[in-house]
Amino acid sequence: MLRLISLKTGLGQTVQAQLYSMQQRHVEDFEGFWRGILHELGQDDEFWSWAMKKRLTASDDRFEAYALEFEGLTQGLMWIETQWHRSWVNSAYRIVYIEALASAPWNRRRLEDPPYLDGVGTALLLFARRRSVALGYEGRVGLHALPTSEGFYERRNMTDYGQDPDKEDLRYFEYGRLLQP
Repeated sequence: MLRLISLKTGLGQTVQAQLYSMQQRHVEDFEGFWRGILHELGQDDEFWSWAMKKRLTASDDRFEAYALEFEGLTQGLMWIETQWHRSWVNSAYRIVYIEALASAPWNRRRLEDPPYLDGVGTALLLFARRRSVALGYEGRVGLHALPTSEGFYERRNMTDYGQDPDKEDLRYFEYGRLLQP
């Protein structure tokens, strides 16, 4: 386990989830619990292969994969790239690039209101910023958002740089450097 993350249940109770480097059990949770629900609800990420992401992470040190777990079940997944991406604002700066970020279907407010756990995606996004700081990138994080997730990133105050024709016209979002207090 990397760290404990405080989240709220849909009923407002604070709970402690665990953040792990992705393990096979997390891939199995996605395949066994998430995928069928995502398919039934027509979610854009239903076809993502977390098994492939885990394999690539094991063979290429540019990639890192994480899972947020609560009560023995995977609640969120994130796959990041840490070496090749640069800021859209100033290409002199490296960023942590979020290749994929997903909350379990029962944690998505647009699917389940209230969600089982509130804040899973936000917690993973904040962890990506922490990794950026740890790598010396000053908190810079970027990603291309699925259309159904654009509002999520806007509400997290990421800057929207518009559609990227090189990435299937997905909108590109980025956090700049964290300001020092």
